[in-house]
Amino acid sequence: MRLYRRPLAAVLGGLVLALTATGSALAVGGTFAWTGPQGKTYSIQNPPDNKCFDMAQEARGARNATKKTLVVYTQKRCKGTATRLAAGKSAPSGARFASVIFNPR
Repeated sequence: MRLYRRPLAAVLGGLVLALTATGSALAVGGTFAWTGPQGKTYSIQNPPDNKCFDMAQEARGARNATKKTLVVYTQKRCKGTATRLAAGKSAPSGARFASVIFNPR
């Protein structure tokens, strides 16, 4: 269990730093949520625009409660099969993804 929490903390810590550095003017606004290991739900508030984030652990069932479009990818570094989720939309609960970009250009 410890192995899963540390990578997640690193990803979320990086998101917090990115949000702090970019300011709210460049944030998407809203919440992005997903299901991780053992069915636990994770989420982030106001993710930054146009920045690709790799998931540090299993991620599935992306839910876009932000105000803008996002894209989840089957591979890290925003590569592989892309699934575009409009604001307020969700991917199927079993749909796995490895990276995400918010409000892509």
